[in-house]
Amino acid sequence: MYLEEIVENIQLENDKFECKSMLNREDVVGWLKTIAGFANAGGGDFYIGVEDKTNKLIGFERVGADNERNYFNNQVNEHLVPRPQMTISFLRYEIKEKERFIIRVQVRESVVKPVILKYRNIPSIFMRREGFTNGATYEEIIEMSVKSRNTQYDILVSDVPYDASKFTMLREFYATHNNGKALPEKALQSMGFYDENKKLANGAILFADDYQEKKTEVQCSVFSGFNKGSERIVTINRFHGNIIAVIQYMMEFVTQRMNHTMIKLGDTRKNVDAYPQRALFEGVINAVAHRDYFLDGTQIQVDMFRDRLEISSPGSFYRGEKIGKTYDLSGIISKRRNELIASVLVSCNVMEAAGTGFDKIVEEYQGADELHRPYIYSSSDHFTLVLPDLTYMDGVGDNKAPVLAFVPVENGTIYDEKVLSFCYYQAHRVSEIAEYLGISDSTYLRKQVLGNLEEQGYLESSKISRAMYFKTNPEMVMLN
Repeated sequence: MYLEEIVENIQLENDKFECKSMLNREDVVGWLKTIAGFANAGGGDFYIGVEDKTNKLIGFERVGADNERNYFNNQVNEHLVPRPQMTISFLRYEIKEKERFIIRVQVRESVVKPVILKYRNIPSIFMRREGFTNGATYEEIIEMSVKSRNTQYDILVSDVPYDASKFTMLREFYATHNNGKALPEKALQSMGFYDENKKLANGAILFADDYQEKKTEVQCSVFSGFNKGSERIVTINRFHGNIIAVIQYMMEFVTQRMNHTMIKLGDTRKNVDAYPQRALFEGVINAVAHRDYFLDGTQIQVDMFRDRLEISSPGSFYRGEKIGKTYDLSGIISKRRNELIASVLVSCNVMEAAGTGFDKIVEEYQGADELHRPYIYSSSDHFTLVLPDLTYMDGVGDNKAPVLAFVPVENGTIYDEKVLSFCYYQAHRVSEIAEYLGISDSTYLRKQVLGNLEEQGYLESSKISRAMYFKTNPEMVMLN
């Protein structure tokens, strides 16, 4: 039997069609590149269990077909990023009164491009042209990137059908924050939770009760001192589940471990939390809402130190300004990276419809002194909110710079030791270094001090947006 006998109106002579008798375990790239090429071009149909060129049906028994499908899925998940949108189905036929199956993979043109094939840590980009799959040209890669630059992970439609019974945690969360009201079905439809075919959006899947993939992973840690580099780790926990469970986990982790103290205000005494609940909740919600869910293998990090809490989320501010460090939380302008996830959280009354919600954090710390002001710093691959511990009286200052031992720097200056200490745990901009030293941001500082330290290998530099950052090379110094 031949493929055209069981598939109607099949177009065998076009560039959107390819067959394999079975998946070659010794040459995974040989067939994976076809899937990537289809996704980067106009899509295509990929048949497994069909002889190439002749289109003769080879097929599988039922168990064999299921195993082949699972192997295909595992290899695609491991090596293609982002995963192409595909529909996988079994086509049944009979030969000599025995049932056989072939596998049809219908690959759609990817909304997010380029789809990258990464094998043995070597990334490659392929394009389907005129019935063949080859490496994409530079011009094709640029064109793909331009076309998909505004695409968001959470609004892409999946192949998973909507089942209302699998979103009980979301409905309970909604009711809790909306005075017991039920989540309207029309609200889910209007925000794009699922499409007209009842297929869930990617972001909707992350709210399902049974979601256990690692797109939502968080890592929560407690350190005994002021930094990660030289202090003992008291606790380190990892967790992943649906978005509601992740929010609740982070809140409970911090709330159960943070300090409390009593302060006297006139004739009354007031209990003060290390981190105001409202500010903590806003920080957690923003980390979830603005996370870059395209970045596999990353996690939200919640780090508790002796003097502060840091909540770091993968991805810089979406289509916003790349900032180093700022105390002006109210002045931060950032677009929504995840429209659907943000819309769900807004409907649950835990996120502002406009703005970032950082204003609430500022309000909670309004009476704090300069050493207890929250701040944010952002780079090209993450952003971090820092909430000072209100029960730690010394605040978050730079007086915790370590004492270092190092071989005197050739052509060194009187500022070398302070610069290396200041930049040991965290990279700093030139302006921040100048402020710390109490001198002006001058050519002398940039060339004679920082430039010389970098030239001698004591400092390492990096550029974020237009700002130059410097960090101490730990191999050139020792902690005293």
